[in-house]
Formats: sequence, structure tokens, C-alpha cells
Amino acid sequence: MLTTPLVHELDARKASTRGIAVSGLVALARLPRLADALASRDGDIAVHIAFSRDEEGRFIAQVACQGLLSVLCQRCLEPMVIALDSCSTLAVVASDEQAKHLPKSLEPWLVEDEHADLWAMVEDEIILALPFTAYHDETQCKVQLVNDEPPADDAPEAERDNPFNVLEQLKSSDRD
Repeated sequence: MLTTPLVHELDARKASTRGIAVSGLVALARLPRLADALASRDGDIAVHIAFSRDEEGRFIAQVACQGLLSVLCQRCLEPMVIALDSCSTLAVVASDEQAKHLPKSLEPWLVEDEHADLWAMVEDEIILALPFTAYHDETQCKVQLVNDEPPADDAPEAERDNPFNVLEQLKSSDRD
């Protein structure tokens, strides 16, 4: 079990050249852009990043993030816990132009100088891994779902009066 914090910054290109791997915890409270998506910022995310170079000489970061996140159920608006287990393969690029030339299997990680902000990258990965909408299981949700379908044994409703029936009667009386 990890207990040490993840280093905040490092030179991603040197780490890739040397084949370094780093692991540690990132406190959710230190990720400000994630705050609006969470019900609580308590807790940590365990992160493992393995740096390497691929056959083309690109600087690669294999990123794995795991932890529990407290989000709001979009049905009952009560907090619920979801498990985060995200793995990504990133290519360290210096510009958007370099990012355009990456294969589809790699996501760009824009690092313009030698100081790569690992916490910001982890925050991006968590935001991308969050579900668009989160719901409790129906048995755990505090909101009762309403079934819009009428019961099968109910007779159909009586036909409603059509407001144009009056016009039809007037039209037919004019013909007489």
C-alpha cells in the first residue's frame, strides 16, 4: 500500500530516457479543477507512472490511477462512492503540432519545458475517467423511480372530445 505522496514535478523527458517509474498518492484536496465534480475532496488517489521511450523515440508515460471518489448521484443528489481505475498511455509533446502527428493509440501530454506537473496530469486523467452521469443502484437510491407505462390490465382512457367537432358540425349544417 502506498503511503508516500507523488512527486509534484519532474523532467518527463529525462525520466523517459532513463526508464524511471514513480508511484505515490495525490490528495484530492490538491486538485482544484476536480472540486466541482466531487461531493467530497477527502481521500487520495494512488498513482503509478512508468516512463519509457517507444520504437519511434517518443517519450512515453504509462499512467495508472486508482482510488475511491465521492460524487453526487444524479437521480437523488446524495453522495455516492465510485471506484476509479484508469490506465492511459501518454506521449510527452512540446507543441500542439507534435500532438497532431501522434498515432491514435497515444494521447498527447503537453509539456513545454523540462518541468512536467504530474499532479495536473493526474487531475486531467481523473476528470477524463469520471462517468458523465453517476447513479446509485436503484435499490440504494433514495428516489423512487416512476413507471410511466400504464398497467397492462387498465382499459384505455375514454376518447377525449375533439375541439374541431364543433366546426365539423357547423360545416355540415351549412351544406344542408
